[in-house]
Amino acid sequence: MSKNNSNHTAVASSAQDKILFPLSLLILAASIVGYYVYSEVHPVVRVLSMLAGVGVSLFVMSKTEKGRGWIHYLGSVKKEVQTVVWPTRQETVQMTLIVFVVVTVMGVFLWLVDMFFLWAVQLLTGQGG
Repeated sequence: MSKNNSNHTAVASSAQDKILFPLSLLILAASIVGYYVYSEVHPVVRVLSMLAGVGVSLFVMSKTEKGRGWIHYLGSVKKEVQTVVWPTRQETVQMTLIVFVVVTVMGVFLWLVDMFFLWAVQLLTGQGG
């Protein structure tokens, strides 16, 4: 009997998902379209109404199975980002300086190579002084 009940719940959830997911996308699209249709309204009101529409859309989507999966995924992403060992300020400054130095040296090197090829082409074509 419990197997039949869980199967009935899954079917009801699937039917509910088939309604809620497109509804959430419709709310999202309506809030974005409304932002552009009501261009004469004050920009702050337009942005706030669009953000409210996005919030309602996300709330409706969170009631679907796919939305709960995305929420679970974002929670695991947040945990993963917290476990990352970020570089210290000193390491970041040192790496940035190294990048600047390498870019400068390569820029000078490529400029010298370009000048050499310019000189060689002018010499070969007889355009040089």
